Parts: sequence; structure tokens; C-alpha cells
Amino acid sequence: MVDETTGPGDDRPVILLVEDEALTIMDLGDVLENGGYETVQCASAERALGILKARPDICGLVTDVELSGKTNGFELANAVAAARPQLPIVIVSGRAAPDPERMPPGARFIARPCTGEDILSQLKGLLPC
Repeated sequence: MVDETTGPGDDRPVILLVEDEALTIMDLGDVLENGGYETVQCASAERALGILKARPDICGLVTDVELSGKTNGFELANAVAAARPQLPIVIVSGRAAPDPERMPPGARFIARPCTGEDILSQLKGLLPC
């Protein structure tokens, strides 16, 4: 995992991972890092938006729908898509359904239960980096 405000120590692509369940974010972070990515991790959409502004090197977003704070993952994904339209986005949830009205264009939805490898595979299919 890399710092929220500085660039990575190597040349691996950086993924912003937003999930409020500690074990889930640790496990998924490990899968993404073993898959060749660096991760910046946080639990709320509000914090994620601040990180995204400070880190232009972030090249992908993976978010859960239910997050800490007032903003959910769909709202986060739409705010990110408006700010950085080319940024690949993967939304994951075991409770919320992928309402087309709430999904930003080009974003992918993955229903839980799924594995970290399922998310990694979707992410790799979306990322140019």
C-alpha cells in the first residue's frame, strides 16, 4: 500500500481501493498488490475524493457500495467519473443491485460473493496501465 498524498515507490499502476470492512480491504489489497498493482486504501467516499485530487497517478477505482460516511459507492463512482471520465471504475456489492441509472458510463459491477481474483480480472480488463 502506498501513501495517500505521494506517488508510489515503484512503477506499478496505482489503484484507489475504497471499502469500509477491514478484513475485506486487507484481503483485496493483497490480491491487487500480488496482481501487480499498488493500492491506496480508505473507508469513505469523502476521503477517497480527497485522495483522488491529491494523487493524479491513480489509474483505477475499486469501491464497495456501502461505505463509511454519508456518500455511497454509486455516488462516489459518479463523482469520480465526472472528475476523471477516463478512469476505470469497478463497483462491488453483496447487497445493492446495479441500477443502470446509478452506474457511471463504462463502470463495471461485480456482485458478491466473488473472489479478489474476480475483481482483479475485471480491473485488468478495464485498465490501460
